[in-house]
Amino acid sequence: MDGFPDFSAARLEMIERHLRARGIHSDPVISAMERVPRERFVLADSTNESYADRALAIDCGQTISQPYMVALMTEALNLVGGEHVLEVGTGSGYQTAVLAELVPSVVTIERHGELSRSAQAVLAELGYGNIRFVVGDGTRGFSEAAPYDRVLVTAAAAASPPALFDQLSEGGILVAPLGGETQTLCAIRKNSGRLESRALTACRFVPLVADDGA
Repeated sequence: MDGFPDFSAARLEMIERHLRARGIHSDPVISAMERVPRERFVLADSTNESYADRALAIDCGQTISQPYMVALMTEALNLVGGEHVLEVGTGSGYQTAVLAELVPSVVTIERHGELSRSAQAVLAELGYGNIRFVVGDGTRGFSEAAPYDRVLVTAAAAASPPALFDQLSEGGILVAPLGGETQTLCAIRKNSGRLESRALTACRFVPLVADDGA
């Protein structure tokens, strides 16, 4: 890509060493992550670390998640290709891009307007046209475009925010890190209006913050 070094080899190494070797089996998820240039979503001074398997700092005190965690969370959504997805926490836009590779419709909400605008610019340059950007309180979801077949939360809450579960379709899946000092990535299915939660792995995310600071 013009103006950017060729990271193709590093991207393929990431796929083999940090995704396949660690148990990511979904071919669609792996293919999506092969197509998304992570170097476009990191800060300029972190470009050479674009494909390191760790979180990197971005603006507004936030982070871009490690590639393995992005793959694991995306795989846990169990996407089949026709879903309407809500992402809570746009951040850099990298996870957004991975989702947009896999489904026809993504709504992504971010409380920091600066991050949302930056992500929107990069994703537009990369040609994504199936993403709706919202600036607001992610704990409240975005009822205007609900219901959602899948919800992905990229920041940690003490418990699943009720509004997000309410906006999830029956049979839908919500993937989120839950907890405080100790966090667990959980996949939550809505079954007959009830919550069925499955723990996936320990994790570490920045906190999910509501407009009231909670």
